Amino acid sequence: MRASIRYCTTPAGRVAYSTTGTGPPLLCDSGWITHLRGQLDLFSFGGFVEGLAERFTVIRYDKPGCGLSDRDGIDLSFDGQVAAALAVVDAVGARRFRVFGASQGAQLATTIAARYPERVEALVAYGMCASGHDLAPAEVRKSVVDLVRAHWGMGLKALAGAFVTDPTADDVAAFTRFQRASSSAAVAAHLLEVYYETDIRAVLPAIRTPTAILHREADRGTRFELGREVAAGIPGAVLIPLPGSSHLFYHGDWAAVLQAILAFLCPPARMAERLTDREFEVAELVTEGLTNQAIAGRLSVGPRTIETHVENIRRKLRVRSRAQIAAWVTEHRLRRHP
Repeated sequence: MRASIRYCTTPAGRVAYSTTGTGPPLLCDSGWITHLRGQLDLFSFGGFVEGLAERFTVIRYDKPGCGLSDRDGIDLSFDGQVAAALAVVDAVGARRFRVFGASQGAQLATTIAARYPERVEALVAYGMCASGHDLAPAEVRKSVVDLVRAHWGMGLKALAGAFVTDPTADDVAAFTRFQRASSSAAVAAHLLEVYYETDIRAVLPAIRTPTAILHREADRGTRFELGREVAAGIPGAVLIPLPGSSHLFYHGDWAAVLQAILAFLCPPARMAERLTDREFEVAELVTEGLTNQAIAGRLSVGPRTIETHVENIRRKLRVRSRAQIAAWVTEHRLRRHP
């Protein structure tokens, strides 16, 4: 999947954005630093966006100072970031929209829902805290910012380990490439400082839109109890605990995160969509016992494409294993040819 990029003028600077899929508009803020194109190749981010795009018009954007957005003359303040996000949905023409935010992006999404209830239809926040001070003691926060500013793009294991569980050498290399492409050291450090200094606890009681708070139970970057506190502070919010410890929603069992979002935002009738012809073809080959690598060779596509198809099949069928996919295919054959 590749993103077509457009630009819009915002109070915080000119911002790059893209839309993918069809359906109701869904504004997505993936947190901290961004790169519209580069992020699609980071871990399972591309597959995650594809899953959302099956049911929504997914609106993504590069924060001011990041990715393909303007790097100079920008406003990196929290209010500047909120204004930039709203300018993007205005440019798309979305009068009302749903919003998904992760980590620092969840603070923005939550604030938008509180300030603009007439525009936000539903809110999903992942891996968030209400106050950045709660993430770590002051001396630790300062040391992390100093590391980012001094060693940006070096793939520090300490930094990667806060986002990804037990990162491999390939994980660290991928994260390093993403860092270098997304922003300068100065912008990354500044955005991190803004995150650490932001406290949105006062706005939580004002939120009236349907809200789901997703949080992995062993999240290494943001403790689970911080997400629980957010859910407790929003009237009627639903807390959805998820297994795992990676802070990035598109690493680890990302399909479970996607499923939770779709289950909350989508009416049940829309969740029962049938498999596409290509997905059914892949499911048939899974039933034959072929690996993703073997299926990719059979269909002359990349292994990552097959991985995405298999995850979409699992989500649509609401199953978790290849054996369950095979059982479904067998049952489907029997219904068609009794």
